[in-house]
Amino acid sequence: MTSPAVTVELVTDPDRAAAVAEVAGATFPLACPPHAAAEDIAEFIATNLGEKNFRGYITDPDADVLVARDGADGAILGYALVLHGHPSDPVVAAVVPDRPATEVSKMYVLPDHHSRPGLSPSRGLMNAALDRARDRGSAVVWLGVNQLNERAQKFYTKTGFTRAGVRTFDLGGSVEHDYVFTQKL
Repeated sequence: MTSPAVTVELVTDPDRAAAVAEVAGATFPLACPPHAAAEDIAEFIATNLGEKNFRGYITDPDADVLVARDGADGAILGYALVLHGHPSDPVVAAVVPDRPATEVSKMYVLPDHHSRPGLSPSRGLMNAALDRARDRGSAVVWLGVNQLNERAQKFYTKTGFTRAGVRTFDLGGSVEHDYVFTQKL
């Protein structure tokens, strides 16, 4: 039996925020470095990736919430949060000087769904994120990825991103070091 094709859609209904937040809570820990404390990860999820947060993102004109589904009406396999606007971190702004800029702030896929025949959820989400950036007239797309997350780094490189610099990320008081990757559009 073949699995349905992956579909990617823009979420416009804030009432779908809970479903996106559920996937965010399940996937964020998977990208954290092995030394990250479970309580710090849980606090980050509670503070930044809850239903209320996603309701705000869905209604924000400078944000796009994208979901990859298993078929047109299937379960959510992953999501991306795309933010349109200048980097607020001066370190990132220095290595992402082109304007306008778009950030792929979050992109996570549930375990066991990264690779599949046809369009993978990850590839579909990235294609849609880049399309949204182009539609907004962005000159560059950027993202941060933990230096220990080699799998994600390989994926971003395969999709046309290059490493442009380094930034720090606070995870419960622990300073993590992320690579900043960019792609000119």
